[in-house]
Amino acid sequence: MMPVLSRLSPPSAMPDPNLQAERVRAAMPQGGLFAEKEWRLSPEPFVLSKAEVRQLNQLGPLLHRFQKACDLLYRRSRGGTLPAWIARDLDRGKPAFLLEAGLSPATVTETPRVIRPDLILTPDGFSATELDSVPGGIGLTAWLGETYASLDPAHEIVGGPRGMFEGFASIFGEGGADLLVSQESAGYRPEMEWLAGHLPGDWRVADAETHEITGRDVYRFFELFDLPNLPASDALIAAAAAGRVKVTAPFKPWLEEKLWSALFWSHPLREVWKRELRESNWKRLREVFPQSWIVDPADVPHHAVIPGLEIGSFSELKSFTQKERELVLKLSGFNEKAWGSRSVTVGQDASQLEWGEAVDEAIASYEHAPYVLQRFHAGRLVTHPWWNPESGRIEMMEGRVRLCPYYFVSAKDDSVSLGGVLATICPSDKKILHGMRDAILVPCRTGD
Repeated sequence: MMPVLSRLSPPSAMPDPNLQAERVRAAMPQGGLFAEKEWRLSPEPFVLSKAEVRQLNQLGPLLHRFQKACDLLYRRSRGGTLPAWIARDLDRGKPAFLLEAGLSPATVTETPRVIRPDLILTPDGFSATELDSVPGGIGLTAWLGETYASLDPAHEIVGGPRGMFEGFASIFGEGGADLLVSQESAGYRPEMEWLAGHLPGDWRVADAETHEITGRDVYRFFELFDLPNLPASDALIAAAAAGRVKVTAPFKPWLEEKLWSALFWSHPLREVWKRELRESNWKRLREVFPQSWIVDPADVPHHAVIPGLEIGSFSELKSFTQKERELVLKLSGFNEKAWGSRSVTVGQDASQLEWGEAVDEAIASYEHAPYVLQRFHAGRLVTHPWWNPESGRIEMMEGRVRLCPYYFVSAKDDSVSLGGVLATICPSDKKILHGMRDAILVPCRTGD
């Protein structure tokens, strides 16, 4: 079944913004793309410069190489040829059976085939707050790219009108796959069902709780902390470890931790990263990943300080002034609060009491669920049009932008393609940039 957009009238030479917004609204799939979620519609894609698009195309292969290096560092740490504290921090709070399954010979070199960084568009470029291996928004971005391309054929949608469809299909062999969605991720099921219905081949959305193995490839749309709620997961993990079925993202919980940004900035690992990435790539990633630290309560020698913070212990963060708190605290991963900004505290946005409580919680949580501290980089201000259904008019909103480029790693030759870029434009008074009711969601196009 191919996308049906025939109900959209051909665009005029000088498109009317109100008409454009109405055409986007009219093209919305029946039942929507997200369960009980809304966003602001816009008549226009978000414009990126040619240089920015070029940077995004170059970033995909680099992030794929970075994830392969992360996996290698972890395995070397487990094997004793790199410091044991690398794997020890990544393993905290995780069941042994899952860690061992991820090291099976059948999956030992597997890394995620969907890579989506969350990039804040700053005055100086991009700042990657995290990498997501099981991201939402794939179906949404596919629909947005195709729909906005139909509004104005002159618009060069990043990735192309079919880039998301072709990219997602490329991560498997021919014939399709089973897309397993858990109840925890049920809000995203409509977009995955829409996507499955618009791909060539045999694609099926199934319940992760009751899925039966048939030998078909599997796309995992559930978080690994949710495994106790998924009775069918034990059989799937065993089948993947034995090589009887291909699963992406692979069952490697250490690759889904935000603390990799802190390990990347770790001075003792500096030369290791340079060797595995090449120094030129290491330098490029240092421009993208904000300086980060694992909130580790271990004592620092009396003559030393935590680099970049110039303090002797993380508890001293509590006394930082609001100006000094250009920092973000968040759970690293493998926790129900580690996604959707549920654990995020922005230092400048919190009171002294709230910040102190967040620091105490992060320190106390280290043994079972580590926190990461990151430099906060404010997004640059932009203005973008949106359609206000209450007034029936196009209005301009000042906001800041989170960009989510979707990269797909081909099962055929391990090449990386950029399928599309989702822009989430949030009101300028919001410090945490994510999909919210008063945010504009649009695809990106290349500027003239």
